[in-house]
Amino acid sequence: MIEDLSAHHGLIGNLFSLPGESAEWARYLLGDAQLKFYEENGYLAPVRVLGDVQVEALRAELAELTDPAHPKHHLFYEYHSNESKDPAKVLFHALGAWRITHAFHDILWNAAFTVPASQLLAGAVRFWHDQLFCKPAFHGGVVAWHQDYSYWTRTEPLAHLTCWMALDDATRANGCVHYVPGSHLWPDLPMTGLAGDMDAIQAVLSEDQKGLFNPVAIELKTGEASFHHPRMIHGRSPT
Repeated sequence: MIEDLSAHHGLIGNLFSLPGESAEWARYLLGDAQLKFYEENGYLAPVRVLGDVQVEALRAELAELTDPAHPKHHLFYEYHSNESKDPAKVLFHALGAWRITHAFHDILWNAAFTVPASQLLAGAVRFWHDQLFCKPAFHGGVVAWHQDYSYWTRTEPLAHLTCWMALDDATRANGCVHYVPGSHLWPDLPMTGLAGDMDAIQAVLSEDQKGLFNPVAIELKTGEASFHHPRMIHGRSPT
């Protein structure tokens, strides 16, 4: 029997655990300076969210999930072995891993993620969806500049955010995420595509926005995460 893990509304393994006493929850709280930085810039990084054992478990599951012949493949909401149109530049992209494997399911209850998220949202956290992005070494494709809110306008007024977790070191050399600080204050922009043309977004920017388009590289160590506002313009260059 193939089980859909989304039927479980709590932890099903022992890779993660919920804190008990309030003091244990407090260890995951962001500081005032971090909250102010997010408010002013639209992103926050780095934030440690995963330990070594957790990373290795997630990596092992990811290696299985990238196989199109996985027996639970049909449970993905969306699956692209390569979302790029260029076979020489690969961008694996899939949604719904939490329905399929234990570690990707239980990561949603990870207090190192949920506590900062609730602070940045100034309220309770409700899961929308997960995504996997993978780029192979030396021939990885791009994740073009975009605003997440263009693709999932699900709350009005806006009340959600993205957490990007690194299962490998993310550096300038291997195509880490880049953010355009302050762009979370810009209006909603049209969708210009996630794969292929890195700079397609330039066609929908005003002259003022083009002048403020000054990306910063978000280098993360394995197990670290970045949080960003859904209007934040961000992208990943090729490896």
